[in-house]
Amino acid sequence: MRMKDLEINSETGRIELDTKNYAKPVIIMISDGKAKQTVLPDHGETKVITHQGKLKRVRFDEGEEF
Repeated sequence: MRMKDLEINSETGRIELDTKNYAKPVIIMISDGKAKQTVLPDHGETKVITHQGKLKRVRFDEGEEF
């Protein structure tokens, strides 16, 4: 699984991020009170799939080398 949980402060409901820690592009997804992050691939396509207003899955298609 490529998605990593982000810690959410239980008292304030806030997420703290240090943007200097990210050398590559990252997406952060929030759904149902949970936050997850993943690094985007260098090449390829990433699809975010939702159903009834909720995040269901993230599909990575990095293709093939010929």
